[in-house]
Amino acid sequence: MTKTVTVVGQGYVGLPLAMAAVEVGHRVVGVDVDERRVARLAAGDSFVEDISEQQLRSAIETGRYLPTATWEATAGSDIFVVTVPTPLREGIPDLSYVESAGREISERLVVGATVVLESTTYPGTTDQLLAPILEQGSGLKAGIDFRLGYSPERIDPSNKTWGMRNTPKVVSGIDDESLEEIRAFYASFVDEVVPVSSTRTAELTKLLENTFRHVNIALVNEIAAVAPELGVDIWEAIDAADSKPFGFMRFTPGPGVGGHCLPIDPSYLLWQVRQTSRSDLRMVSAANEINDHMPDHVVSRVQAALNRQRLAVNGAKVLLLGMAYKKNVGDIRESPSLSVARQLHELGAEVHAAEPHTDPEFLPSEIDLVEFGKDALVWADAVVVLTDHDVFDYELVAEHSTYVFDTRNRCVGSTVELL
Repeated sequence: MTKTVTVVGQGYVGLPLAMAAVEVGHRVVGVDVDERRVARLAAGDSFVEDISEQQLRSAIETGRYLPTATWEATAGSDIFVVTVPTPLREGIPDLSYVESAGREISERLVVGATVVLESTTYPGTTDQLLAPILEQGSGLKAGIDFRLGYSPERIDPSNKTWGMRNTPKVVSGIDDESLEEIRAFYASFVDEVVPVSSTRTAELTKLLENTFRHVNIALVNEIAAVAPELGVDIWEAIDAADSKPFGFMRFTPGPGVGGHCLPIDPSYLLWQVRQTSRSDLRMVSAANEINDHMPDHVVSRVQAALNRQRLAVNGAKVLLLGMAYKKNVGDIRESPSLSVARQLHELGAEVHAAEPHTDPEFLPSEIDLVEFGKDALVWADAVVVLTDHDVFDYELVAEHSTYVFDTRNRCVGSTVELL
């Protein structure tokens, strides 16, 4: 059954969701406070790698997709899906975007409508924070006049295997009717829907998934930091361990963690545990400390390598390859590459970066963006592979660089040092 859907937030989560809903026949209003982003969408210009310009333009041409920076067109929507950011501010969850969206939705909520929160948050947000905002602004009662639930996003940018349709979707509702309505909506464009018993379970599911990754990445990062002292190639050890068909799951080290999930989700869980039980999650705390300090470790290794060449980091020419938080995307949110660049700049290095996926205006001013190629490699005293985009020619890197510090195990050669 065709629905009128409002998707609040048209970024890396909201835009793919909007496109998927349009493609199965729903009418979608995509609301975003960034007027420049909305203008690009209206012109068929996609800034999300997983959504092609052809896909976006096709959605617009159907007449069923309307990107907008205002709320007028959302009145009377059957379903509101909230996909706004939920950042941390000095370790404290900032739910102001969720609250703002809730207030706007409440003014347009009608009897029989459904609201779904997808933004990452701590257990209890949907029923304790969002529900009262919706009820107060609308004069309606959750579970009686309108339906409400939570469904954690599972977007993995640039993943060519798992996308919106074939990634199982966890759904929940504050009551049986809410759960069924939300299940039916997502089932219209997702192959497998996984209902859970409560919104709190669904909220914890999201945090659990990414905390699992965060902790295991911290484990290999910690071992990678000491592997050189042990005389061991950590990458070879990981490859060997990965040959075991049971009891091992492959995780690889890197310069830190970034994006909209890993640096944020575990801290949401940690914050709530500390608030509610006066307890702690020691493993999560340790993982945060290890992953947060990986950029420091990278800078120390680069500084030591320059010293071996009788060069000071002050005045050294350093080329960074990749500023995004993961390969083949342009998203620089919470990217450890930014910390590496900032630290090297503060130490006096002349920092250049090659980043073909990211809009230059989003990069810090201290980074001089250059085109990847032989000239940039020969110029540098040190080349640091931070984000291993496939567009980089790693054979060229090894051939023409004086020194390479490779945090992603993509280069081979006598001038290459691995993390």
